Amino acid sequence: MPFSLGPRAISTGYRLAAFDQIGSTNAEALERARAGERGPIWFVTTEQTAGRGRRQRPWIAPRGNLASSILEVMDVAPSVAATLGFAAGLSLEAALRRLSMEAALRSGQGTSFFLKWPNDVLAGQHKLAGILLEAESVPAGQLAVVVGIGTNVVAAPVGTPTLATSLAALGIKLSAEELFLALSDAWAEFRGIWDHGRGFADIRKAWLDRAAGLGEAVAIKSGQSIIEGVFDTIDEQGCMIVRTSAGNRMPVTAGDVYFGSAASVRAN
Repeated sequence: MPFSLGPRAISTGYRLAAFDQIGSTNAEALERARAGERGPIWFVTTEQTAGRGRRQRPWIAPRGNLASSILEVMDVAPSVAATLGFAAGLSLEAALRRLSMEAALRSGQGTSFFLKWPNDVLAGQHKLAGILLEAESVPAGQLAVVVGIGTNVVAAPVGTPTLATSLAALGIKLSAEELFLALSDAWAEFRGIWDHGRGFADIRKAWLDRAAGLGEAVAIKSGQSIIEGVFDTIDEQGCMIVRTSAGNRMPVTAGDVYFGSAASVRAN
């Protein structure tokens, strides 16, 4: 089946640009924004050859995986736009949960999905998807925001900081096109709740309900430093709040997250 938008996405005004193969859907979205595209528009493919994740790590989508990016131009500050990544995580988790429940009814096997701060979707304890948010200023003082969502449908990379898996490895038989159809509608829903940051309190609550490792020991590698404690919550700006052994509540804005002791961090 070809890529197509869900009915909710269509009614909300989204458009779609689908590619047989592309270097990077995020790069394509940013190039279009620089050329005057104002969205909202999805860029999707089942084969991405030059994608990237956080910290410029390569994110290659072999044929059959889903690489998707949404471009929206909006009047928000960069700090507000950054919280849109949480709505993206909720969107993908909702789409995966619905489709996997339908698959479980057929197979009798269920899968649980969780959201890992700041930008991963997990199946159990394994990484299934990553989210990369990028933004650039455009004329009239607006911000072009691109949210890239890469999902391991048929294959998972090796050598990642968090062990990865794919839908196929989990026994969930879905195509990238089927997943995107559900994702586009879920995005329209959670993007509407987010509402230019005005609804982040509701997004935050829903995200915490699905958070991996909440209340557990956590170690975050940020640059050359390692922060240890308990994952307490995320705050109103989306920072992870870590409760240290001294009882302090420390906000963390970025880093690689490992659940458990710092020994697991030093091993990576």
